[in-house]
Order: sequence, then C-alpha cells, then structure tokens
Amino acid sequence: MSSRAEFVLTLSCPDRPGVVAAVSGLLAGKGCNIIESQQFGDAVTERFFMRVQFSSPLPDAELRAAFAALAPELGMDFKLRDASVKPRVLVMVSKFGHCLNDLLYRTRSGLLDIEIVAVVSNHPDMRPLTQSYGIDYHHLPVTPETKAKQEQEVLTLVGHYQADLVVLARYMQVLSEDLCAKLAGNVINIHHSFLPSFKGAKPYHQAYSRGVKLIGATAHYVTPDLDEGPIIEQEVARVNHTHSPEDLAAIGRDVECQVLARAVRWHSEQRVLLDGHKTIVFPR
Repeated sequence: MSSRAEFVLTLSCPDRPGVVAAVSGLLAGKGCNIIESQQFGDAVTERFFMRVQFSSPLPDAELRAAFAALAPELGMDFKLRDASVKPRVLVMVSKFGHCLNDLLYRTRSGLLDIEIVAVVSNHPDMRPLTQSYGIDYHHLPVTPETKAKQEQEVLTLVGHYQADLVVLARYMQVLSEDLCAKLAGNVINIHHSFLPSFKGAKPYHQAYSRGVKLIGATAHYVTPDLDEGPIIEQEVARVNHTHSPEDLAAIGRDVECQVLARAVRWHSEQRVLLDGHKTIVFPR
C-alpha cells in the first residue's frame, strides 16, 4: 500500500455553483480522501472561501499542478500546504514576557504545532527565558534614528531562519509601512481591547479609573494602519469594582495569552483566510 501524506488546501474565488463539486471531484479523481472540509460564501463580497484537509498518495508537486490547472476555470486563488511541515515562527517581544512564555510552553508541550526558530527583542530582558528553551535570542535595540537599519536586520533574520510567520508577542514598537508591506499577511499582533479609548501608558489604570466592566484582548494581522489590521480572534473577561488596576492587568495578561495562542494556532493550521479588511476563520 502506498504511503499517504496529509495536505491542507485553502482557496477563495467568486461565489458560484459547482465550486465544491469541482474541488471534491478533483480530489476524488486523484485518489485523495477528505478528512475535514469547511466553506463559506460571503453574500456581501460574493466571494467563496474553502478549507479542505485531505490525505493523498500523490506528491506535493502533482497536486499543485492539478489545482493550478483548475484555478483559471474558477477564478481561484489557492494555497496548498503539507500538514506535516511545522510553520517556522519568529517571535518579537519587548519587556512584557507573558505571551512569549506562553508560546514557548505551548510549543514545547505540543499544544502548538509550530517551530519557534528565534526571538527578537529591542531589550535584553527576555534572553534568559528564551535561551532556557534552547532558542536563539537576538537583541536589536531601536531608536528613531536607527529604526530603518533595525528593521532591515529583522528582515534579514526572517530570511535567515526561513520564518513563515512573525508574531509580535507584546513587541512595543510600531512597524514601519515598508516592513508591514514586505511581511503582509504574515505578522500577527496582540494587544488589549481598550483601543482606541485608553491609549498610551497604563491602560489598565485608565480602565480602572473609568470603572470598566469588561476587559479583553485582540489578535490581528499587522498592517500600516496601526492596530486596525484584520482581526483573527478576540476574548473578554468580566471584571468589577473589587478588582484593582493590578488585578485588571493580571486578568488582561491571561486573556492576551489565550487569544494570541489561538490566533497563532489557527494561522499555522491554515484556518484563517483574508476577506478584504476582515478574516474568515474556520476553527476546529
């Protein structure tokens, strides 16, 4: 019996009858077995989105050729990924280490099926944590005068490590428009969900002074529009008057970790498709 590999196909195309039949028919004709299939038709944009996980006796190149031949007929954009290949992730962090620590733990324990290839920071603080996991740590300080050079060094590291995804795990620097463009669709950021109400320093103290009842976090793709990229995941936690600013910050850190981990997992499993300024997410 020939060996079978698992693949993930994601696609988008104009919404029309017969797309599912064409894709499933192609897979059946190639001897593939569908393991999981999800689809969505956006009535507003009139575009169709689909994610199919399947096993196949055929090699990657033959499958790509088959879908490339089908693509013009459907006006289809598609991606095909070998499910056994772990996405390579470069994490960027500043002085808050909770999200980095969570990603490192989840990856080592197998809860995230990714490979963290390196950590980059504009501060030295997270070096001991990172190196305790045997992962390279790159301290790249940045000032307004050195920002362009520092970002070029980041791009060099992305290329050197062949990173598929960059995760801003509370990296407290704004990426330039140029860097956002070069890494478009492959950078995920996490931040508290108080924006735009409570900007700047100590947002949890600002929230406490206003008596907020919900706090939360948002994970999104990074674009040149600061903190306005397509949202992947959000979560909230209910709080009340008994919580101090420190309590709110602690609860917020936990929520940030959960939201970022889910966003990274869904992206790495090809469960997130871009639909203009929003996302289509096919969670497990």
